[in-house]
Amino acid sequence: MRLFVSEGAPGSLPVLAAAGRAQGRVELLISTVGPEECVVPFLTRPKVPVLQLDSGNYLFSASAICRYFFLLSGWEQDDLTNQWLEWEATELQPALSAALYYLVVQGKKGEDVLGPVRRALTHIDHSLSRRSCPFLAGETESLADIVLWGALYPLLQDPAYLPEELGALHSWFQTLSSQEPCQRAVETVLKQQGVLALRPYLQKQPQPSFLEGRAVSNEPEEEELATLSEEEIAMAVAAWEKGLGSLPPLRPQQNPVLPVAGERNVLITSALPYVNNVPHLGNIIGCVLSADVFARYSRLRQWNTLYLCGTDEYGTATETKAMEEGLTPQEICDKYHAVHADIYRWFNISFDIFGRTTTPQQTKPQCKVCRSCPVVKSSRHLFLDLPKLEKRLEEWLEKTLPGSDWTPNARFIIRSWLRDGLKPRCITRDLKWGTPVPLEGFEDKVFYVWFDATIGYLSITANYTDQWERWWKNPEQVSLYQFMAKDNVPFHGLVFPCSALGTEDNYTLVSHLIATEYLNYEDGKFSKSRGVGVFGDMAQNTGIPADIWRFYLLYIRPEGQDTAFSWTDMLLKNNSELLNNLGNFINRAGMFVSKFFGCFVPEMVLTSDDRRLLAHVTLELQHYHQLLEKARIRDALRSILTISRHGNQYIQVNEPWKRIKGSEADRQRAGTVTGLAVNIAALLSVMLQPYMPTVSATIQAQLQLSPPACSILPTNFLCTLPAGHQIGTVSPLFQKLENDQIESLRQRFGGGQAKVSPKPAVVETVTTAGPQQVQVLMDEVTKQGNIVRELKAQKADKNQVAAEVAKLLDLKKQLALAEGKPFETPKGKKKR
Repeated sequence: MRLFVSEGAPGSLPVLAAAGRAQGRVELLISTVGPEECVVPFLTRPKVPVLQLDSGNYLFSASAICRYFFLLSGWEQDDLTNQWLEWEATELQPALSAALYYLVVQGKKGEDVLGPVRRALTHIDHSLSRRSCPFLAGETESLADIVLWGALYPLLQDPAYLPEELGALHSWFQTLSSQEPCQRAVETVLKQQGVLALRPYLQKQPQPSFLEGRAVSNEPEEEELATLSEEEIAMAVAAWEKGLGSLPPLRPQQNPVLPVAGERNVLITSALPYVNNVPHLGNIIGCVLSADVFARYSRLRQWNTLYLCGTDEYGTATETKAMEEGLTPQEICDKYHAVHADIYRWFNISFDIFGRTTTPQQTKPQCKVCRSCPVVKSSRHLFLDLPKLEKRLEEWLEKTLPGSDWTPNARFIIRSWLRDGLKPRCITRDLKWGTPVPLEGFEDKVFYVWFDATIGYLSITANYTDQWERWWKNPEQVSLYQFMAKDNVPFHGLVFPCSALGTEDNYTLVSHLIATEYLNYEDGKFSKSRGVGVFGDMAQNTGIPADIWRFYLLYIRPEGQDTAFSWTDMLLKNNSELLNNLGNFINRAGMFVSKFFGCFVPEMVLTSDDRRLLAHVTLELQHYHQLLEKARIRDALRSILTISRHGNQYIQVNEPWKRIKGSEADRQRAGTVTGLAVNIAALLSVMLQPYMPTVSATIQAQLQLSPPACSILPTNFLCTLPAGHQIGTVSPLFQKLENDQIESLRQRFGGGQAKVSPKPAVVETVTTAGPQQVQVLMDEVTKQGNIVRELKAQKADKNQVAAEVAKLLDLKKQLALAEGKPFETPKGKKKR
């Protein structure tokens, strides 16, 4: 046999690594040929690698050659390996071809290269993690490992494209790369040139047709059900049977929230929004909403959590905005702080404190104001000497990054700054509005807004509690998560840590830096001046509830690449995922309990199919935990929708509405299906809480799910609604969005809107009601409504009726606010 390979041909890597399997069993001659040499006589284009068999036949598929070598070694085929090889050919190779073409031929870097393959890499990592095996098909190396390793090596040999958060993939890749056959293959094909050795080969290939943005929302394709082991099924059943008894005790609430020794203390910040304008949807998803999901998840895990944010209020933009509106800088800050607070309250953002940086405790260029040309003047300023801190920063990063959850774009941005060498950074400005520099000779200076803003996290905490150092000077006990868009990474990942390191004090530095890409609007960008796009204050007036906005923004969250808000896509996701999938399942499960079993959860006698469903739900729940612990917020949302799809399919297959009319065995089966379905609905209500808190509270009120079941998210699927549990009144959760409604909104926000200055709002700390509070208020509204009706029926004194009506209206207002809904005071009847 003769094996033909070529330097710089990526397909030669796996076949050379696999060739060792055939050595000693057959006579194998390995020849290196040029990429232009036509080895197979009947092919019209050069093709390598090629294996010429002793019979004269040719194999010219890298996977087929590798398979042949493995079969010669006595390896036995298995279904799992075949599935991996099919996936490699249909899913991995198109994405990988695009990534290598972007990197080697077009010279692109960072997320442009990683974006096409990120989903594939995550799939491999998840498969390795779930099976807890070192190799793709089990405990020993298989054909699948060699084929996938050879395909991935040219890209992943650069650590920048091997995400450290994918720990299982990282370990698998390093294990294979360290093997001698793989090392010899790399030496032969890449010749110590790295990925650049592939350039001559790739330049002769047609441009890949793989499209990164196959869907507006970057939606992954549905995966097949995972193969379950008997052990996984048995563990899921055991957890289910333990029920609520396996939940930990509820954490007592404390105010202020302070770190507790021996517990997981989580400090969460979202980048401080600038105060000179109204935030648009991209600002909201990039910072406060993403951080809110993680904060709510942390509380469900019973982690000791503090989530803080505030408005960033100093800088030139504030002064020019004040001139534009005829106000002082302080008045502008007061006005827009209230606007921001009102928007975040409507979006149900669960800050523990929403502060501000101005608190007393702590081409011919033209000027925007006077239109005159700028004049260059000398001014004495302070600089942060970043070059002196560079070594300390690199040492800290080397120690921090391997065990942290910095997003790939954040890692790439910081590495780029360090690669080019840090420069001194000016941290003062010649302005009136800002934090004064407390040094002699600099009395006329203020601190640069972005140097000052990151210190604002500390000052906001200090306004929240005088024990702020327990959070900010306690790196041994506190994990700091910081959420932002990618343009803020240099300040949080470089300037802020350098400032803290330079103090020689024991400050808490960022452990997990979570940065998003950008959210665009339809086919362009958000623009307040042109009236393009939806801004925070406008969303409230669309008639679409806040939770629907939260859901869609989180569904399209730009985690790996830029995404775009689309009205058409929002309609589709609402009507398909929320209305037809999630809402349909939860409503059916509750209605079956109400209609067929008098509102009481029936007895459940599990079959083998039911036990398999328990295991599938448990696996998806555990995947949800894995993703959210890594702040993969968008991907974790898919797990919720996957579970509800499992539930819908389970109901559809078992048809409890038919079985309830049949024999005793059929009625028992209907009861089991209904009981299991409503327990899945209860689990979904808790999983949904970080994403759609009002919908979550509504489901829990309908199911009468009480603590700790509604307040703690377990790691396994538990029976939280046992037989005999009584549920409340069930009603639909979502409304259909109509084409006419959406088209009207598209036109309204497509440009040309009148510029409206937002009205100041009352500043309040944003809080979110739990399901218990909602239920209590619903009961009080019902009780007070009965009192009013009785008084009216008795024709009681008008003043007495008016007083009780006022109480009723106040209770209704409290209920509406608790549910995150707008409340309008009813108008009096018109006189005829």
